[in-house]
Amino acid sequence: MDAAEVARLDRIESSLAISQLPSRYAMALDARDLDSLVAAFVPDVDAGNEGIGRDALKRWYGPVLRRFYRSIHLVCGHQFDFVDDDSATGSVYCRAEHEDGDGWYVITMRYDDVYARRDGQWCFVQRREHPWYSVDVTERPGPDFVRWPTDVTLRAAMPHRMPTWRAFWEAGDAELPSRLSRSP
Repeated sequence: MDAAEVARLDRIESSLAISQLPSRYAMALDARDLDSLVAAFVPDVDAGNEGIGRDALKRWYGPVLRRFYRSIHLVCGHQFDFVDDDSATGSVYCRAEHEDGDGWYVITMRYDDVYARRDGQWCFVQRREHPWYSVDVTERPGPDFVRWPTDVTLRAAMPHRMPTWRAFWEAGDAELPSRLSRSP
């Protein structure tokens, strides 16, 4: 193979590996498989107050995943772009459901991800979630778009954080959003 073919094959293999990361993350999270979950991240992942590294990230996830009993994370709409041969950025939609006491809560979000290839393995560098809404499965999302969890402050960041969303509505009838939504 010539250099162009090698580069093309590498890009295809990299695309396949990156495309698996959100599903691997979701399945490990729902299985409470902390080893597989943190293995989806780079070895020197920043785990905030817990420190740096996969062990620190495992310490962070433990209490987070003990806040609710069952969960189901359904991912779709994954897109990503390569920054260079060993890094990429992307976004993926997720609809997660969580059992918390007598409630069954639905949260929809978009993850914005940074990926890196380290020692031949594609991993997350970071994941940032941006909620659309979070409510009990028996409720509608608005006007309070985030009603769970009650002990963590979350704001409905979506779709308003997308520049094209804001530009679309700003370019039209200024009164229309108020007629279409109780909480534009």
